[in-house]
Amino acid sequence: MMLAVEDLHVFYGESHILQGVSFTVEPGEVCCLLGRNGAGKSTTLKSIVGFVPPRAGRISLRGIPLVGLPTHRVARLGVGYVPEDRRIFPTLTVAEHLRIAARGGNGPGRFGAETVYRLFPRLRERADVPGRALSGGEQQMLAIGRALVGNPTLLLLDEPSEGLGPLVVAEIRHVLAELKGAGLSTLLVEQNLPLARALGDRFILLGKGRVIFAGRAGDLRPEDARRYLGV
Repeated sequence: MMLAVEDLHVFYGESHILQGVSFTVEPGEVCCLLGRNGAGKSTTLKSIVGFVPPRAGRISLRGIPLVGLPTHRVARLGVGYVPEDRRIFPTLTVAEHLRIAARGGNGPGRFGAETVYRLFPRLRERADVPGRALSGGEQQMLAIGRALVGNPTLLLLDEPSEGLGPLVVAEIRHVLAELKGAGLSTLLVEQNLPLARALGDRFILLGKGRVIFAGRAGDLRPEDARRYLGV
């Protein structure tokens, strides 16, 4: 088991956001976490990386408990995180982002700066450009590349296609498909259902902080997709 989330309960103040969420991510698979806004998808990722500590429940990576660990320790254990807001530093160049992330990552491995530049040739062209001068698509590419140079065994992606044009989404989809082919375990939060269907091996559907559906993409009933995804 790459990732196991068991009976997770998370609160924001008195608001009970995650209400007993449980699911797994198998080695090498892409697991898609779906649901409407406010369903608890981003909170789930933040709990895994340690930004939002759960009040109850268990999270383990390859059998190693994660609850209670600081975020930098979770990253060192092999969890790469691409947040929804990207968190690109405005004054650091593309190359500096990758260099700093590699130093703080999971040690030497298959993903280095050259691999990122191969996956995203535009980043090589923009290597000396500061974050504030990058387009939204370039920032998303950099956010993914920054997570990769930490050499994760599990990649968490929060809405990687949000706000991007079709050509950029197609490029990111191609890269994520290549990472899947390389065997990188991925937990993908995504509201773009066609993108999720193209990449996902398994779907976890959240509704109001609970797991509504867990299974293969083809087993998701149209009525559940309409009710919980609005499609």
